[in-house]
Amino acid sequence: MSKTSAKTKGTSKRSFDFWVAMTMVIIIFCLIFIVFPFFKLIIQSFQNQGTNSFTLENYAKFFQKKYYREALGHSLLISLVVTVLATALGVPLAYIGSRFNLYLKRVIYVMIVLSMLSPPFIGAYAWITLLGRNGLITGWLNAIGISIGSIYGFKGIVLVFTLKLYPMVYLYVSGALTTIDSSLEEASENLGVSGIRRVMKVTFPVIMPTILSAALMVFMTALADFGTPRLIGEGYTTLPVVIYKEFLNEVGTDTGFASALSVVIILIALVVLLVQKRVVDRRSYNMTSLRPPALVELPVPKKILATLAVFFVSFLSVLPQITVTIQSFMKTKGPRFVAGFSLDSYREIGAKLSNSIVNTFVYAFIALIFVIVLSLLGAYLIVRRKGASSDAIDLLLMFPYVIPGAVLGICLTVAFNVKPLILTGTMWIIILSFVIRKLPYTMRSSVGILYQIDSSVEEASISLGVPPMKTFVKTTVPLMMPGLISGAVLSLVSMMNTLSATLILYTGKTITMSVAIFNCVNNDAFGQAAALSTILTLATVVCLIIFNIITKGKGSVV
Repeated sequence: MSKTSAKTKGTSKRSFDFWVAMTMVIIIFCLIFIVFPFFKLIIQSFQNQGTNSFTLENYAKFFQKKYYREALGHSLLISLVVTVLATALGVPLAYIGSRFNLYLKRVIYVMIVLSMLSPPFIGAYAWITLLGRNGLITGWLNAIGISIGSIYGFKGIVLVFTLKLYPMVYLYVSGALTTIDSSLEEASENLGVSGIRRVMKVTFPVIMPTILSAALMVFMTALADFGTPRLIGEGYTTLPVVIYKEFLNEVGTDTGFASALSVVIILIALVVLLVQKRVVDRRSYNMTSLRPPALVELPVPKKILATLAVFFVSFLSVLPQITVTIQSFMKTKGPRFVAGFSLDSYREIGAKLSNSIVNTFVYAFIALIFVIVLSLLGAYLIVRRKGASSDAIDLLLMFPYVIPGAVLGICLTVAFNVKPLILTGTMWIIILSFVIRKLPYTMRSSVGILYQIDSSVEEASISLGVPPMKTFVKTTVPLMMPGLISGAVLSLVSMMNTLSATLILYTGKTITMSVAIFNCVNNDAFGQAAALSTILTLATVVCLIIFNIITKGKGSVV
């Protein structure tokens, strides 16, 4: 009897599969916190505001009224123009920066990373103070008789987005250019294709999947952003701004129509994502990176010119952070900055808005724990446990990437403002939005690093009697650390800087720094906005320094 019991007990232990259990846990998480909110959003988009009966009037309203169609047109036009400009700027600068041994290379890299990781709306606010109607540069130019017109509207949005988003292209393309096999370019030169022709005919086509992926990220970011068009757009309205206004209308919230608008923008983002994926699949190349290209040492005059070109553009992109940092120490009189320096702005936020600083760090670090755990488990299932369930997990965890922040905020509000799970108004709904929205960064970097780890390492550990779960924790996780940390840093900084979803989800007790900055700008409290922006920038710098120390300077945030 005892032998039978022991046998049964052993069989029971062997029947438990840790990864099957984790698969179920992650799928349940996705169904509750991703699928259910989006499904409820779709249902609500077909409901009448007053009676909750089925209707198509929400979508009819969108297609019938010119104002809403124009807002969509504005969003698409801005996204397309910014994508073209950011790519046209980022690709050649990445080639110069990665192929030639420039001066101040490390400084340029830091400026580019810092400008990429800062919130776009801070750039909008800073450029208003520089090029607005009463801006510093505008005043200087007016004094010498030069008029540059208004920065507000289409051109201001494009300027802010281009300088904010080209670093994304720069960093992705730089990474691809440093890993390309130099034998391809050498072979083309032997065939008589050299110089700019070689770059256009061989180099860029080989890294085209990376260029298209970076362009997709630029397009998605520009399409989804709310803060920049809201601050600098004035009459040039975009669809995320309209969605926000409809959902939080002072006259009366029209959640059904806001939901319909949200579905429209999600469908557009999905179409763009599918088109990009199809193009990338057709243009993918397999190659080895046994001989990465060596840095070219330019003659001193050319080296100076190349350095100045890259440095000037990277300096422009980080100029908003420099501007707000200086302004944070300037004296203010009402909404105006006046002569002299002081710490008054910091004292004011210490007295009024210190909770926003605490909330930002607490929420971001709690969310980061969930992001790291989900990324480790999800990446392992996707790479090592291939199948229908792992494909579903990959799709579900990456789906929030195409959802604009404001839309995610609406999804979560609609889904979790009634029993049995009421999260609206609590810190947990903001943490949940952080996890869902920023998980893809850490997930993709974890998947990428796991593909580079030979599975025979884990197989050898298991064959020596180490259980699969212990092998994962003791062997696989340490090997995944470089990619995991890279994505985690990007996720953490993005959480601290996020605005759109938080602006819909926050209450007075759960306000974050990004929302506080946005409210300060709207209320003309520019000194306080500059002080909070500086703290946010400093937090970003600290994260990058810690990341650099952990990876010993060998890591990358993309």
